Amino acid sequence: MLALLIRLGLRFEDRIEERRFVDQYVRGSLGWTQIAMLLGAATYAGYTLWDWVLYPEVVPTTLAIRGGTAVFILLPLTALLSRRWMKPWAETIFLVYCVIPGCILPSIYLVLPSGFTFAAPGMMMIILFVSTMLPLRIGSLAIFCLLSWVALLIAETFAPTLPAGLRFINHSLVGNAYALSLYAVAAREYRARKQFRTSEALQREKERSEKSLRDLRATQEHLVQAEKLASLGQLVAGVAHEVSTPLGLALTTSTAMQADLQAMSDALAGASVRRSDLTKGIDRLKQGLSLTFDNLHRASEMVHSFRQVAVHQADEDRRTFELRDWLSELMSKLGPLLAHHGLTVEVQCPAGVKLNSYPGALAQVISNLALNTAVHAYPDKRGGRFVITVSRPDPTSVRLVCADEGVGIPEPLQAHVFDPFVTTSRERGNAGLGLHIAFNLVASSLNGRLRLERKAGPGTQIAIEIPTEQTLQHSSEVS
Repeated sequence: MLALLIRLGLRFEDRIEERRFVDQYVRGSLGWTQIAMLLGAATYAGYTLWDWVLYPEVVPTTLAIRGGTAVFILLPLTALLSRRWMKPWAETIFLVYCVIPGCILPSIYLVLPSGFTFAAPGMMMIILFVSTMLPLRIGSLAIFCLLSWVALLIAETFAPTLPAGLRFINHSLVGNAYALSLYAVAAREYRARKQFRTSEALQREKERSEKSLRDLRATQEHLVQAEKLASLGQLVAGVAHEVSTPLGLALTTSTAMQADLQAMSDALAGASVRRSDLTKGIDRLKQGLSLTFDNLHRASEMVHSFRQVAVHQADEDRRTFELRDWLSELMSKLGPLLAHHGLTVEVQCPAGVKLNSYPGALAQVISNLALNTAVHAYPDKRGGRFVITVSRPDPTSVRLVCADEGVGIPEPLQAHVFDPFVTTSRERGNAGLGLHIAFNLVASSLNGRLRLERKAGPGTQIAIEIPTEQTLQHSSEVS
């Protein structure tokens, strides 16, 4: 029998899965089921009104049977479902709730003058209620059908007389009702089991997807951390390479000066010193000091640039300023330096655009972009244009586009243009930190975005998007 139910899809092979389904199917909506049980008890006792209309003389007997069944059996069984410790027995309670009134009902027809004339409709009403209002599985419903049918057969044996053919008609109607109810409950349970299987599969797939997402995020975080470490290693290597060169030259020069100084000291300690040797030694010391100073100054500037790579906040405090006047003032300060490279600056900014931000950080970003254009976009100092266009994509942000018409950035370098130490002019002493510093300042201090955009025609176009109002981000500002 169990194998047949499994083949019909009315039982799961896995006991744990079967138990979960029963918990959901039978005990899933006990509150609504209790309401249905209260309605069934009231209906069962309420049929006494029909008895009173047809046969008032037997109402005390039928009321005792119907009302006693409702009050002493059906209502207590309904109340039992409210007890937490009785919920595992819910299906058994449902079965008892159905079987007892179904088996008692035929006894009522023994006391009615009409006998079993209306037995079939009465039994069909109970079958209809059981198969539609209660979450019985096919096995429990089959037990109800069998016991209630046996009770009807037994009650008929005690009937004094039955009209000819009534027994056949009653059992035909009741049998059809049983068959239909069994099919309806089996179909409902089969659909519920398929839906349960689908929901279980979806839940497993959801859990698998969530686990994959967690693993992916963990892997992503690991890759980001690895990328950070790789960038840090690259930065450290760049620092070591860039700073070691001027420091090494300064050390070599100081060693040479020490040897020259020792030679001069030895010469002065001798019997005679030629003026030409003394002059030559002093000249060598002057050259060595000049070379040492230049290299140490270059190393100092590099260290200062490296400090700006990790900048989190510009030295200048946040304040509100009008962007067009501020840009004009900034370009007037940069004018002499940019004019040396033959670069002409144009500012296209509407009036009335105000920012509450860090002008020091923004000035450094624009200065880096302008100087980068002067050095790299027009390397032969033949002159060119550097255009700053300001717009308001929305009331909460400002967009500055810095564009030139120079040689442009080679395609292989465009994806790494904001990485540290990326440059096309290292042979001319460029460290490749200008755009990286600008990127860090926009992201950390200005809370915005800086990206390279495609440009129609020759040249390069870099867009800066920053909010018009900066929020307090650092403890030093709120302390």
